[in-house]
Amino acid sequence: MSIDYQSLAVKGVQALSPYQPGKPIDELSRELGLNPGSIIKLASNENPLGPSSKALAAVRDVLDELCRYPDGNGFDLKQALAARYGVKPSQITLGNGSNDVLEVIARCFADPTSEVVFSQYAFAVYPLVTQAIGATGVSVPAKDYGHDLEAMAGAVTERTKLVFVANPNNPTGTVHGAEAIEAFLDLIPARVLVVLDEAYCEYLQGDGYVDGLSLLERYPNLIVTRTFSKAWGLASLRAGYSISSPEIANILNRVRQPFNVDTLALAAATAVLSDEQYLQRSRAVNAQGMKQLETAFNELGLDYIPSAGNFIAVDVGEQAAEINQLLLEQGVIVRPIAGYGMPRHLRVSIGLPEENDRFIESLARALDTLAAADPGGV
Repeated sequence: MSIDYQSLAVKGVQALSPYQPGKPIDELSRELGLNPGSIIKLASNENPLGPSSKALAAVRDVLDELCRYPDGNGFDLKQALAARYGVKPSQITLGNGSNDVLEVIARCFADPTSEVVFSQYAFAVYPLVTQAIGATGVSVPAKDYGHDLEAMAGAVTERTKLVFVANPNNPTGTVHGAEAIEAFLDLIPARVLVVLDEAYCEYLQGDGYVDGLSLLERYPNLIVTRTFSKAWGLASLRAGYSISSPEIANILNRVRQPFNVDTLALAAATAVLSDEQYLQRSRAVNAQGMKQLETAFNELGLDYIPSAGNFIAVDVGEQAAEINQLLLEQGVIVRPIAGYGMPRHLRVSIGLPEENDRFIESLARALDTLAAADPGGV
């Protein structure tokens, strides 16, 4: 007897496609027979500096404890976060990366009777977790590739339970300042939870940017999520968190899986929070690399979306898939974002100066190759 196991899955899961991460270096090496050492990866918004020396030392110090379960409450990390950001440990929910926390939030507060609001071109996890729990996703058309906050507020109905806002947004890099975020929050009913995803907030510099944590006291329906994967350089260890009211955190911690952040991640994340020099180097390298790529795109005559993150989306035209393939053949991995509804764009993570140069040279070569093959097509 043949059984259609897909039909046994809950309806929201039946129609899901797995999340597609950036292509790993080893995978490209196997596919094209390239030397792994010759490949650069600018696809997953990773920190090009490598991990902090303080994080590495902390990991080494706990290796002998691998036979033990982690601290399920993450006491030391919560204490470090509370001290750095002026919050209470009872406001913190730890996660296996911020993706984990986003899913926990959706599971706690939405169900098949609910609507969840997010923006067009926003982080793919928002519609994914919404569909997985059987809720109805409401995608609001973007404005200049960013969140149309007024329209998103207007999309809230009696069925709305959650609104996801990424600031800065991935994959477009757009960002809203404090005034816009506060005006938006003023429009949202207190019964609707707003998730302010600040995965890239550490890259924001200068006046006018919003720190979501400063808004928590005024807006008790606000949840701020952050990660150690980007500016803090710990993507492999998977550590993220949310900060909210203690009441909301209490609910999230009922559903959060026990031991969802492992011992190595807890140690590294706790240590890196004290490495201010590493954070400043991350910001400086990112700012320099962003200027490097913007200058190159201007010289190549390519449009791009100004970005506040550690990546930039560039419009390479209708042959973006072909250009991406030509880049791969040169050992350069970037991120096609046709799956986000942006088939003309490639998202490029900011690398070290020499990695950025390698990408720029490879992109120029790819554009020349297509132009030579079809002079009227590029």
